[in-house]
Amino acid sequence: MNHYPARVMGGPQVGPAQRLNELLDNIKAEFETESQRSVEYEGQISRHIQEIELIRSKVYSLEQSHNQMKAKYEERIAQLEREVEARGGPSQNSQHHGPSQPQPPQIGHGPSNLFGGIMAGSAAQGGPGLAPPPQEPPQGHGMPPQLGGPQGPPGLNPAPGPPQHFGGYQPGPSVNGYGPPQPTASPGAKRPGPARGPPNPATPQQNNPAPYPGSPQVPRPTPPPHHQPNALMAPNHIPLSQSNVLADLDIEQLPENLKKEGSDWFAVFNPRSRRVLDVDLIHNLPHQSVVCCVRFSLDGRWVATGCNRSAQIFDVETGNPVAHLQDGSLPEDGDLYIRSVCFSPNGQYLATGAEDKVIRVWDIASRTIKHQFTGHEQDIYSLDFARNGKIIASGSGDRSVRLWDLESNMQVSNFSIEDGVTTVAISPDNLYVAAGSLDKSVRVWDIQTGQLVVRLEGEHGHKDSVYSVAFAPSGNRLVSGSLDKTIKMWELSTQNRFVPNGNHPSGKCIRTFEGHKDFVLSVALTPHGDWVLSGSKDRGVQFWDPHTGVAQLMLQGHKNSVISVAPSPTGGVFATGSGDMRARIWRFDRYPGP
Repeated sequence: MNHYPARVMGGPQVGPAQRLNELLDNIKAEFETESQRSVEYEGQISRHIQEIELIRSKVYSLEQSHNQMKAKYEERIAQLEREVEARGGPSQNSQHHGPSQPQPPQIGHGPSNLFGGIMAGSAAQGGPGLAPPPQEPPQGHGMPPQLGGPQGPPGLNPAPGPPQHFGGYQPGPSVNGYGPPQPTASPGAKRPGPARGPPNPATPQQNNPAPYPGSPQVPRPTPPPHHQPNALMAPNHIPLSQSNVLADLDIEQLPENLKKEGSDWFAVFNPRSRRVLDVDLIHNLPHQSVVCCVRFSLDGRWVATGCNRSAQIFDVETGNPVAHLQDGSLPEDGDLYIRSVCFSPNGQYLATGAEDKVIRVWDIASRTIKHQFTGHEQDIYSLDFARNGKIIASGSGDRSVRLWDLESNMQVSNFSIEDGVTTVAISPDNLYVAAGSLDKSVRVWDIQTGQLVVRLEGEHGHKDSVYSVAFAPSGNRLVSGSLDKTIKMWELSTQNRFVPNGNHPSGKCIRTFEGHKDFVLSVALTPHGDWVLSGSKDRGVQFWDPHTGVAQLMLQGHKNSVISVAPSPTGGVFATGSGDMRARIWRFDRYPGP
């Protein structure tokens, strides 16, 4: 009998616990492998991001270098052309087109978008008017057109004309027949050269040929009743046929007291009116995008500008930046143009209106948003602070003017009209708000009652969209600028301000200022109402005598449309903002000469 236990054939048995441990070890090893791969991928992604940022930085640097080099070449070419011209050789200005400047953002959506056409010069479909809120994403919304805009179809270019001092202003096809500024430089009074070629085709608003190239005309003011023709004549050596249009004046033959030139700007003074003003450039404020608006603080210490994604504040005396206001909570991609800026009367806040339909009120000292107002359904194009600091008025493409109370942080009024609102202004006594519209009219409401008290339009009103309004310091008059190339002054007399039966009079136009070559985009009055200022798509700024309608001077200081003009409330200084990505601060005072 065998007393030994039987031996089990085969290897040792593996228990369930040991098998589980092996599986867990395998899973752990797989996890560690994948984790290592993930770390490696993250490292690769990080390196790629760094490479992209480096490439972006280099591209930006190259772009800056290119722009600087281009500017130097342009300056050198202009210098050589002047030297050739001085030696009696032919000028190439009529053939040299130079660099195109970035264009301002559009004002509205879709085919009825006028502001984009004003600046970009692209053909627009349909008549004036802002479209209702788009049902599908708008094309190119808020995007300034690319450098090197359209030059217009063949056949519209004028025949070669006389060389221009800072390059000729050449409109091309655009909305309502108006065209883009030629992408060289500012228009100017001409120097000696060959005879002028045939004029360009007339615009729909004016059947007479437009005398391009050239600068704004000396106005043909609306004479007051029983007014006799002005006996003031031009100097004997300047033919009267030339003195009616500043562009026709030969700048080389003008007497020294009728012209002033800077390094990249010049002013021409009306030879048919006694010169009483002098003008000079104080500061040049370059920006990274189109400057859509300029505005001074009430004490005149600061000037604010609105551009792409930010508002900026500068010290007027030094030209140094004071604040850069940008909402960091917004996405970083895309454009967001600040269309309007306005200081509170105490200078503590700056209100901004933008393409995102939001009004932001910034605390300047802390660089933070104090109030934020929403409710508009389209872009905000204009803001104004009441002198009491309690109310902000806003105008939008959604066809409404709205009033906002800063104490309650609420909307208190909503005035709806038939077409897009492009501009608003509150009267100095805080009683009325005026608005200009794409429907060619100016409306004035009583702020307290909400009643429409006057509508300024009619036979003597504007013939195209109104883009700017401003109250006179006294509050009893108002000026408006329009795409019809004119400025109008309106009488807001007591009998016109309130009509109990609800029939609103058309108002009384007491003066029309004519002389700009293209759309009038901005108007303002100096603090004491001594002068009317205007900025235009013709790249010019003009000073007008409000009592006679006669232009005192024409200033050419920008290479693209002058989108905004603003006088300092303290007097003697004004600012301009332009599509050439610059704001400028200027000084004006009494001319010391005879």
